[in-house]
Amino acid sequence: MDKEIRLMLGNEAVARGAYEAGVSVVSSYPGTPSTEITEFVSKYDPKEVYCEWAPNEKVAAEVAIGAGVAGARAMCCMKHVGLNVAADPLYTCSYTGVNGGIVFVVADDPGMFSSQNEQDTRFHAQSSHVPVLEPSDSRECLEFTKLAFAISEEFDTPVILRLTTRVAHQRSLVELGERVGTAKAYSKNIMKYCMMPAMAKERHKYVDERQRRLEAASADIAAAVIPNAVNYAPDSRRKPGIVTSGISYQYVMDVFKDVSVLKLALTYPLPAELIKEFAANVGEVIVVEELEPFIENYIKALGIPCRGKELFTNQGELGTFAVRKAYYGEEAAAGSLGEPVNIPGRPPVFCPGCPHRAVFYTLSRMGLRVCGDIGCYSMGAQAPYNGLDSVVCMGASVSMAHGMTWAMRVNDKVDRQKTVAVIGDSTFMHTGLNSLVDVAYNKGISTTIILDNSITGMTGHQPNPAMGYTIRNEKTVATDLVLLAKAMGIEDVTVVDPFDMKAFRKAVVDATERDCPSVIIAQRPCALLKSVKFPGPAAIDDSRCIKCGACLRLGCPSLSRSADGAVVLDATQCVGCGNCFELCPKGAIGR
Repeated sequence: MDKEIRLMLGNEAVARGAYEAGVSVVSSYPGTPSTEITEFVSKYDPKEVYCEWAPNEKVAAEVAIGAGVAGARAMCCMKHVGLNVAADPLYTCSYTGVNGGIVFVVADDPGMFSSQNEQDTRFHAQSSHVPVLEPSDSRECLEFTKLAFAISEEFDTPVILRLTTRVAHQRSLVELGERVGTAKAYSKNIMKYCMMPAMAKERHKYVDERQRRLEAASADIAAAVIPNAVNYAPDSRRKPGIVTSGISYQYVMDVFKDVSVLKLALTYPLPAELIKEFAANVGEVIVVEELEPFIENYIKALGIPCRGKELFTNQGELGTFAVRKAYYGEEAAAGSLGEPVNIPGRPPVFCPGCPHRAVFYTLSRMGLRVCGDIGCYSMGAQAPYNGLDSVVCMGASVSMAHGMTWAMRVNDKVDRQKTVAVIGDSTFMHTGLNSLVDVAYNKGISTTIILDNSITGMTGHQPNPAMGYTIRNEKTVATDLVLLAKAMGIEDVTVVDPFDMKAFRKAVVDATERDCPSVIIAQRPCALLKSVKFPGPAAIDDSRCIKCGACLRLGCPSLSRSADGAVVLDATQCVGCGNCFELCPKGAIGR
């Protein structure tokens, strides 16, 4: 029977690999560049694979760990900063080990295309003593996912499959296989799964012993899944030897000619003996890796001289052009594929009709200090609003605003500026709940504005617990944000439509003047939802327009100035939300 070959996105190939490996439970929280993995999993038969969006990565990890302990194969997917949230269960799961295989898929984001930092997941792996596999294309995404489950069960350990943005979102050919049914019997084992100090001390001994076995097996693991993982060039002792992994391998193969290459599959723990043998058979060792010098530092610790970050940056992606320029000093030829293209900057903006635009237009004119959060509304920090004072991590807005208000109350040298927090509905469910409990419990007086746009917008419209339906579009209970806030002890809760800017402003003024904790729910669906209908483009009456530019302060992409200073409305972008009607002093904009 002929095998089916398909062109697959890296994330899709991970989902396929999990399916073929017999995964039974997948629990994740959406986060670019990992989101599509779980979305692709959701397309498989629900009778074979249970799939869910969890409120956050910690919960998702615990769901997967529970399924694995029960005997099923389970997977949990997240972006790199999500691993910070999931670190608590991951580190202890490393001690307990597994029953059915447990795989954490973590997508790093070199270049910070959609992230607030460039942390390197391999250091979490090193600290938690969890092995890491790094695929370099879609074929390996599928094969390494299957291998991750096999390693997990053979070595009694969770396994991290580390992707990067480029691997997750490239497409290459994949050979499909059949699904294997797999499950292990569960037996109660308090010494293994109940991590109280006495048990954990014994399991720590096991983790150390497992580490030695994994390091010894890492060379064989690479050979099992990577054809020619170690490739010696002719007369190799006079030529460089490149040590690399993941997407960096693709850059190496594009740039370097007539060199030896050691391609690592398991990048933690690293294969010491294989690296020593490789180094002894090449002229010099060069490490090509993105982000931190993880492999480089390990090789140097073995006493092997090598070059890495003195050539290649630890900031952002490498890329073929950057690697060639760093090593050979060559500029790309004009018109070549590797030539950097200078194009105009294209900062992200709120979509036409976005309810967040009216929120930040209003807040930016109220003289408030605004603690922001992670989501589409992070763009409120940009011109023309300049409406945020901080963006740190999921849920931090509520906690930081609470901290700021207490700092003002106990220290008269701290600026007395009124402070509010803004947080999206999905982010509130993710990590804002505990923060709001802290505000209520510790007698805070901060104001939290929940931007309820009825969806998880930034990562591509995934449902969340406040929506009333699951990842497979099945109806379920919807968390009532008003009742939830009141159950936490917040009595002052107001629901307002942000498009009614006068009412929204009044709600904020009233809330910040009261000496009690308050919640404002700015409730209007995302403009891109299919259920949202707008009346259609507005129009400008040129005879009434005085070219004052008041409407432009909204920052709507459908409004701009012509060369003669007149305000122009692009009917191809305008949805007719009407926000600009309220701002025009002459009533020149209308239906």
